[in-house]
Amino acid sequence: MAPAARAWPSPELAGVDDYYSGKIREHGPTPLGVDWSCVPTQEMRFVQLLKVCDFDSDFSLNDVGCGYGALLQYLNRKYRKRRIDYLGTDLSQPMVAAARRKWQGRAAAEFQVSCNAARLADYSVASGVFNVRLDAGEQAWELLVAETLASMRASSRRGFAVNFLHPPAHERARIAQLYYPQPERWISHCQQHLGMDVELLGGYGMREYTLLMRPRG
Repeated sequence: MAPAARAWPSPELAGVDDYYSGKIREHGPTPLGVDWSCVPTQEMRFVQLLKVCDFDSDFSLNDVGCGYGALLQYLNRKYRKRRIDYLGTDLSQPMVAAARRKWQGRAAAEFQVSCNAARLADYSVASGVFNVRLDAGEQAWELLVAETLASMRASSRRGFAVNFLHPPAHERARIAQLYYPQPERWISHCQQHLGMDVELLGGYGMREYTLLMRPRG
């Protein structure tokens, strides 16, 4: 018997849960299963997000919107000599179930169904979690973005990183169900409301950008 659907606190979260649960059921634990086109672009995003981390020593990491654990696979391949205490969280129960099956033998790795990071760690990252807003209005979606950023700030000792779609040059190129904020929108928010120093990364070959956030001072 399938688990009962989780009652999320907003219709926006419930919609995202349904959307990505459908993707993983259709495509399995693959990039298409988390709505990415291929492994190389998926991993290019990981490269940018992980620039917030200091790999000179071991650390703990929250992966918000972890999907089936693709970031953990990348970390295992690129940083196998570094001990990374990993927690992945995702709205979608089928995503978390797939991740648990895939990584059941991996030490220092755990997956939980949650809309946010569920513990305090050195760093937190979120790849693509703000992109697909479906039918949510912009005001409701930006409230959810702000809540997620505040949660990542509260659960990250040393910093956190997120990415956003860059606004297309022409209005007609916009897809109504996607969210395209100008970088200044969330840079200013994180500086003023979360007390972060923000580094903007762009120009890495995709129509998006990454924000690296570190506590001020």
